[in-house]
Amino acid sequence: MTDSSTGPGKTAQTKTTGGDAVVITCAITGAIHTPTMSPYLPITADEIAREAIAAAEAGAAILHLHARDEVTGKPDQTPEAFARFLPRIKQQTNAAINITTGGSPYMRVEERVLPAATFKPEVASLNMGSINFGLYHLVPKYETFKFDWEKPHLEATKDLVFRNSFKDIEYILETCYGNGTRFEFECYDIAHLYNLAHFADRGLVKAPFFVQSVFGLLGGIGPHPEDVAHMKRTADRLFGDSYRWSVLGAGSAQLRIAAQAAALGGNIRVGLEDSLWAGKGKLATSNAEQVALARKIIEGLGKRVATPDEAREILSLKGGDNVAF
Repeated sequence: MTDSSTGPGKTAQTKTTGGDAVVITCAITGAIHTPTMSPYLPITADEIAREAIAAAEAGAAILHLHARDEVTGKPDQTPEAFARFLPRIKQQTNAAINITTGGSPYMRVEERVLPAATFKPEVASLNMGSINFGLYHLVPKYETFKFDWEKPHLEATKDLVFRNSFKDIEYILETCYGNGTRFEFECYDIAHLYNLAHFADRGLVKAPFFVQSVFGLLGGIGPHPEDVAHMKRTADRLFGDSYRWSVLGAGSAQLRIAAQAAALGGNIRVGLEDSLWAGKGKLATSNAEQVALARKIIEGLGKRVATPDEAREILSLKGGDNVAF
């Protein structure tokens, strides 16, 4: 068991990025937001491919991908749905592709892992613990919904636990690690860092750990600057120089948390999965717009945006030639 003073790879100094290069991940569509919430949310394979390619051109080194039903916009975790856009994105960008194993909180783990197991990407996301996953508070913001599934989908989260048990996590690790896929370890709370340390102690995950700290979702850690600092302090203590830190802020917290993390030596995730906004009261018209805003923050701090190949080196990825799409 990892204690408060030692951890996997613990050393005297902490390294959370590769020099002054900051990796931007862009999460293109996700499974949280519904079509009613923004006309700019990509739904079809054509839209997802177009948005992903533009985000890469704007500076995203990693593209985090979900799929949706082409007609209704519901989350779709079938390999067939991903196959409609993965080859196009790979052919037109050098970005590393990250396939979700989170899928939707309503899906079984066997369903969630299937696209990553099928396509063997460079990166796959992996949620590091179960949480309450509240979206029901968004319902009053909308008088009507475009599709019948949206309102009940959101309302049902009042009684939803997003299951990511130790058994589930181990199942995803065992399914994907043999393919050379590395993980974006999504940590929604401090306990999730300790869960990751547990799997590191057991030798089931390999450094450098790509820790994606998630702030501002109802059920997880909050978006206060002290929450961000506490998450980083804890990861530093547990993992030393064996991890690379990135953050995502939900909703209006996105760019504020990105700026704090970049100043602290971290990496950034943006995208319409995490936030629909590009400033107060202004819907983002594309994922690329959010990437451009993240780039301004990075360059304003005297740092630079990492290229895809630099991101591969920083995160020890296997390379785009070694995927199955």
